[in-house]
Amino acid sequence: MSARTSLSRNTHLIEAAWEVCNQVGGIYTVIRTKIPGILQHWNHQHYVLTGPYFPAQADAVVDPQDEDGSVFGQAAQLLRARGYRVVYGRWLVPGRPQVVLIDPESGPLSDEDIRRKLQDELGIPCPANDPLFRQVARFNLGLFEFCLRCSELLPVQSPLIAHFHEWMAGLPIALLQALPETLRPGHLRTVFTTHATLLGRYLAMQDLDFYENLAGFEWQREARHYGIEPGVRTERAAANGADVFTTVSAITADECTHLLGRTPDLLLPNGINSERFEALHEFQNLHKQNKERIHAFTMGHFFRSTPLDLDTTLYFFTSGRYEFRNKGFDMTLDALSRVNTALREAGSPTSIVMFFITRAPYHSINPNVLESRALLEELRNTCDEVAEEIKQSLLYRALREPSRRLPDLNSCISEHIRLRLRRSLQSWESQELPYVTTHTMVDSDGDPILQAIRRVKLFNHREDPVKIVYHPDFVTQLSPLFGMEYPEFVRGCHLGIFPSYYEPWGYTPLECVSSGVPAITSNLSGFGDYVQKSMRNHRRQGLYVVDRRSRSYQDCVEELAGYMLDIAAMSRRDRIELRNRTEAGSPLFGWDRLIKHYQKAYTLSQR
Repeated sequence: MSARTSLSRNTHLIEAAWEVCNQVGGIYTVIRTKIPGILQHWNHQHYVLTGPYFPAQADAVVDPQDEDGSVFGQAAQLLRARGYRVVYGRWLVPGRPQVVLIDPESGPLSDEDIRRKLQDELGIPCPANDPLFRQVARFNLGLFEFCLRCSELLPVQSPLIAHFHEWMAGLPIALLQALPETLRPGHLRTVFTTHATLLGRYLAMQDLDFYENLAGFEWQREARHYGIEPGVRTERAAANGADVFTTVSAITADECTHLLGRTPDLLLPNGINSERFEALHEFQNLHKQNKERIHAFTMGHFFRSTPLDLDTTLYFFTSGRYEFRNKGFDMTLDALSRVNTALREAGSPTSIVMFFITRAPYHSINPNVLESRALLEELRNTCDEVAEEIKQSLLYRALREPSRRLPDLNSCISEHIRLRLRRSLQSWESQELPYVTTHTMVDSDGDPILQAIRRVKLFNHREDPVKIVYHPDFVTQLSPLFGMEYPEFVRGCHLGIFPSYYEPWGYTPLECVSSGVPAITSNLSGFGDYVQKSMRNHRRQGLYVVDRRSRSYQDCVEELAGYMLDIAAMSRRDRIELRNRTEAGSPLFGWDRLIKHYQKAYTLSQR
């Protein structure tokens, strides 16, 4: 461990979260990306991550190991002897940290025993009809046992810190507090981080004046109203029982004070692992390469009826958890409607393809979208054959032409290939409007994004400069529509749009910054608030912050539309220079700078 901290060199650290080796949302990215920063300060043998074991996700990213004599490996063995299914190994991410995963379907207690234990010892109801809370409870009981076994294996002069993220890994704190003082490990200290309060997320989705009304909410009544009392009680117990309580932003700290009954001791802002390049052209080339792959999607999706000039087409996107209002999807669509009108009335040559990337219930990829993709591939293959035939025939005919004139290119193509190309072009033509969604939705009529698209009438008409693509799933390499990973998709775009109403931090604009992609956020997100307070000239560095505090919704829409139009009006050279400045500012948010806040929390826990 680094001498720059006041922590003892023999201190051990357990970091626990539901999203360790289990990608659900942004916390997965936070934990995974900060590992190299943590390991700059901690001995590999003294640090372990723990999470639930879900084979479909974990088996692809964990290298199982024999328990090699480390404290955490021995504790995993002891846990296994208690009836838990446990996987011990290395997480296959940069740093390859130790990881212990606990099967949330295992353990020695019955469901009834668990319900009784939580109710009697902690006052936390455990409903029989809530399968998620049942899994969370089982995982947390195993996590509690793991922490105890580690504390028993370590001598009392070796401090042990257990850092729990979110309510889904917070029960061990309450269980430790419930132990008789004589049984509580004296050298085990706890840190709890809430990245967003469970109740706050629900309230913000329903209350149009959430921040103004924050001080007036009665937590227990609201938790019961939304049917989330078990999770809220767990979160409150963890927040109030931890030796050190932290959150990610000043906005969420205020929320914690009112909804959890304790003001956080520290703020732990989220960072990124910014991939730096020796030469500016390297990341610009990556933008160009990935943009070409998005071009391929655009041609397949739009060109059958609505060809676009790819040289003047910009790619905007938003992504994140499907919380229509909290994530600002509503404001984004209203602003896009204004942008569409402004560009059309100005006769602008610029087209904008706006991607909504979020996970929503769907049946399958739209067969018509797949058909267009297949027809494009067939046409591409035919054109490749035409080009190959022309290349071979042209050389032969040019050499034989006595006058040295350019041969007739039509004569270089066989009738067979000519017919095949004609048929491919006839099959390609379509009069249907390009679909606004790439999938067949489970509830097309009730889907909030589709409802808003109908309201603002952005249906991908040929005359509309703004086109919509709603992709209700993550972008991955395995996607037949994109065939690229999400970070590659981000690099290929020109602007990320995240004007959130409720966002404790906001990782998506950070991902843009690390890729040299300008981003729009809001000052109701922790990240946007942080940017406003720490970066004097943030707009010059590609970070636009919509002021959503004490302003009308329509004023905010107007400001957001103005930022989009500013980007659309830029020349290609201006956009390149903006990407350069955006990428150059990314080290300000690097984990190598921000990991010090975690070290401070761990040091504080020892006092």
